[in-house]
Order: sequence, then structure tokens, then C-alpha cells
Amino acid sequence: MKLAGAPISWGVCEVPGWGRMLDRAKVLSEMAELGLTATELGPPEYLPTDPADLRALLTTYNLTLVGGFLAVPLHDESSVAEAERTAKLLASCGADVLVLAAATGLDGYDDRPALTDEQWVTLISTAAKIRDIAAEHGLKTVLHPHVGTHVETQAEVERFLRDSDLPLCLDTGHLMIGGTDPVALAERYPQRIGHLHLKDVRADLADKVRAGELGYAEAVGQGMYVPLGQGDVDIEAVVGFVRQAGYDGWYVLEQDTALSEQSSVDTPKLDTASSLRHLNQIIGGP
Repeated sequence: MKLAGAPISWGVCEVPGWGRMLDRAKVLSEMAELGLTATELGPPEYLPTDPADLRALLTTYNLTLVGGFLAVPLHDESSVAEAERTAKLLASCGADVLVLAAATGLDGYDDRPALTDEQWVTLISTAAKIRDIAAEHGLKTVLHPHVGTHVETQAEVERFLRDSDLPLCLDTGHLMIGGTDPVALAERYPQRIGHLHLKDVRADLADKVRAGELGYAEAVGQGMYVPLGQGDVDIEAVVGFVRQAGYDGWYVLEQDTALSEQSSVDTPKLDTASSLRHLNQIIGGP
């Protein structure tokens, strides 16, 4: 099993005003101390954008690069250029995967204007163009169903699976919050799973977000995401289905976190360590 971390578990996020951002030396060193050997890129410009500088930084902590999350308005063809720049950076640093999300074009993930059918068609074609460009750089592209994007709800996930041949990033937390059972998705579409983000969430807060009673960022601040095994996602079942289907990609530990100025800076490392212990219990590791 190829295990990786992600800066979002340390509260590092692209959303303006998200919370306290820990410096990259602390984040990367703590990943290494936990025994992780790889990371996703994190938000734009958190890590160096010069390939040589990025490789040197990761080497300092004995880390490799898995890939990167890129939320762009896929219903606008101009997003192809930004995706190509990201793909070049990822490929030059030995990454495997470009993780796309169908951003609304607005800041944050609390507002979600509806798409027209014509815009949806553009979203599908733009994702395909980005997939082809990324493939030229040796990268696999996956679509990440994500809260506050144009592929969030179960109906949208199913529609994307029908209309596109891109594989999915199975993010157990975002799927559940959006109304899709991640276990059922893993069981029903095992061959469409191209990347895996392992998250656990509290169903009570997820229900409030889905019902529009609580904003996404506010719910994250209230602890909607918890270490694996402490929430309401059946992580063991998800891992079992994808392994049975022959999935050989990365398992990225992601616990979306928002740190206030009063938050303990030790919490992200402790939470990630707890998730690692739970995952090792599932797979029979140390």
C-alpha cells in the first residue's frame, strides 16, 4: 500500500481566510517523522513552483511527490492553460496524478451556482482536454467530486461517470458530505477509481452542510473531519473493495483541517498518527 500525506491535514488550504497556515518546514518534517514517504502538492505556491527548488525541498525530507489538487472552472475552457502549467510542474517532479475539481470560479466552497446543460458539456470536454495534455506529460488525470464544486451531489457524480471516461478520485469524506455513499461507489464502480483520498467525517455535521444549515468552512472549523475510525465513514469497507478490485494507486491520508490562532499546532500530527494506526489495523500493518 502506497501511503501519502497532504498539506490540508495540517490546515494548509487555498481558500482565502481558511485559517492559520503552518510553515512548510513543520508540515513536511512531521510527515517524514510519521513515516510517510510522499505528499500531494498542496495549494498554489505553498511549495516552490520552480521544479528544481521543489525537488530539492522534498528531498530534504525524503519525500516524493504524488500529484496535486487543482480546482479550476472546467466549464470555462480557459482553465486548460492553468492545468497545463500544473501538469508540467507535477511531471517534472516525478508525480503520478493530476487531481481535478470542477470549481465554480468563486472563492471558497460555500456557494454553488447552477450550470446550464451547455456549460456541463463544456465541463466534460475541458476535463478531457486536460486529461490528454496531462497524459502527454506522463500523468493520469482524475476528477475529484468535491463539496462546493459542480460535481458534488450523487446525481452529479453519476452524471459525470456516464458522460466522461475520466476515473475518479474517491474522496471518502467529500462524497459522503455531498450525499454519495463512498462504500457503495467503491463497490459499484471499482474500475473507475483512479486515486484515493481517505477521510472520515461526522455524519451529524455533514448532514447539516448538505441541508444548507451550516456552511462548509464553518463545519470544518467545528471538526467535521476526524481521524480515520472516529467518524461515520466505513473506511475498512472502502479499502477492502478497492484492494479486491486490484487498485494499486496511492492512499492519501487527508483530514481537512482549519486551524485558528488558538489551535494547538501539534493536533495535525497527532490526528494523522491516529489515522495511520487505524489504517494499519485494517491492512494488518505494524
